[in-house]
Amino acid sequence: MTPEPAITVHQPLCAVFRRHLKSLGQKYTPERARVLDVLLGMDGLFQADDLLAQMRGKGHRVSKATVYRTIRLLQDAGIISQVLIDDADQRHYQLAYGKTPQDFLVNVDTGKIEAIEAPELIALRDRLCAERGLSPQGHRFMVYAAGPKAR
Repeated sequence: MTPEPAITVHQPLCAVFRRHLKSLGQKYTPERARVLDVLLGMDGLFQADDLLAQMRGKGHRVSKATVYRTIRLLQDAGIISQVLIDDADQRHYQLAYGKTPQDFLVNVDTGKIEAIEAPELIALRDRLCAERGLSPQGHRFMVYAAGPKAR
């Protein structure tokens, strides 16, 4: 039997996740630690199946159910957030904790999702909140675009 690869501990996300689990009366298991570890090494948007494939590619033995349950717990803890791309059944996630909001351009012809930088949106968000005496907690901005139509 091949030994499990070492787990890299990330702070403070590890502590945030531990506290959240403790508040639910659940434990921070080695499987959950591995899911968090692999997730933190991923770039950009991901789907649950992408995370599962990454884990198995790194030699971790993990069930699909464990990955899905851990994603839900990580989402509830505010470590990751679901990114609403369209009304399809495929859910996309991104690391949220400690990150600046990320905006996306979705090519409806190809399904390609591209992260875009739009600092002016953050400035607009901040201004709108300040005018109302509110503190911004984040935002979502999604552009749906298609290629030129043949004439």
